[in-house]
Amino acid sequence: MKTLKISIITTTFNSQDTIKDTLDSILQQDYKNIESIIVDGKSSDRTLEILKQYKEIFAQNNLALKIISEEDEGIYDAMNKGIKNTTGDVVGFLNSDDFFSSPHSLSLIAKAFLTSGSDCVFGQIALIDKNNKVRRIWIKGGYSPLAFIFGWHPAHPTFYVKKTIFDRFGNFDLTYKIASDYELMLRFLHRHKISSTYIPQRLVKMRLGGTSNASLSNIIKANLECFRAWRDNQLSSFPFFVIFKPIRKVIQNIKQAINPPPE
Repeated sequence: MKTLKISIITTTFNSQDTIKDTLDSILQQDYKNIESIIVDGKSSDRTLEILKQYKEIFAQNNLALKIISEEDEGIYDAMNKGIKNTTGDVVGFLNSDDFFSSPHSLSLIAKAFLTSGSDCVFGQIALIDKNNKVRRIWIKGGYSPLAFIFGWHPAHPTFYVKKTIFDRFGNFDLTYKIASDYELMLRFLHRHKISSTYIPQRLVKMRLGGTSNASLSNIIKANLECFRAWRDNQLSSFPFFVIFKPIRKVIQNIKQAINPPPE
C-alpha cells in the first residue's frame, strides 16, 4: 500500500498515570510512516521523565518522537503548537488519557485516505472505565449536510485531517475554552464542506471523563460555546443541536444498556 505520513499530536500535563498506555499504543501500530509530537504544559510530576525514556524507545524502533515542554494557554493552544510542528500529510490527536483500540488503527486511517481521497476520516470510539472495561461505544456514522443540525459530530480523538486543510481554514480558536474541537469540526465539515470518509470500526479507547462533561456547569458552557460556533461561522443560529444532541446520546445509551457493547 502506498504510504502517507501521519502526525499524531498528544498534549500532556501531569499525565504520569496514563501516558505510557498512549505511547505504547503508538509503538504497537503496524503502520510505521508516522511521527509522534508531545506538547507538554510544564508537567511537575514524572511525565517528562517518562517521555524522555520513551524518546529512546521510539528511536530504537526508528520512529520519531518530538517533545515540546513549555507553559501554554490550555489544551487547544497546545494542540495548535503541535500542528505548527508537524511534518506529516495527515494530522490527528491522541490525548494522554486515550490509546489506540488495536495495532491496526493507523493502517485503517491511512487506507481510508488513500482509497477515498477524502480530506478527513473518522471512526468509532470506545469509552472505558478505570478498569479499562468498555462502557459505551460512540457510533456516529458518516457525515451528511444535516448532520450537525441534528446533534451529530465526529468523535474528535478519531478525527484525522489532511494538513493542507489546517493551512487553508485555520487551527483551533483559542477563544473557545471547552468546545474548540467542536467549532473546528463544524467549520471544516459544515461550513467549508471538506470531503470525509467514515470508518465503521473502533479506532480509539477513551477514558470516561473530560472537561466538557466534568460538571453540569461545564456541560452548559460547552453547549453555549457550540451555539456560538454556529454564529461565528455565519451558520443558522437556531440551536436545533441543543435539543437533538442529548436526545441522540440518551437513545444510544439506552440501546447499549440493553445490549452492552462487546470488549
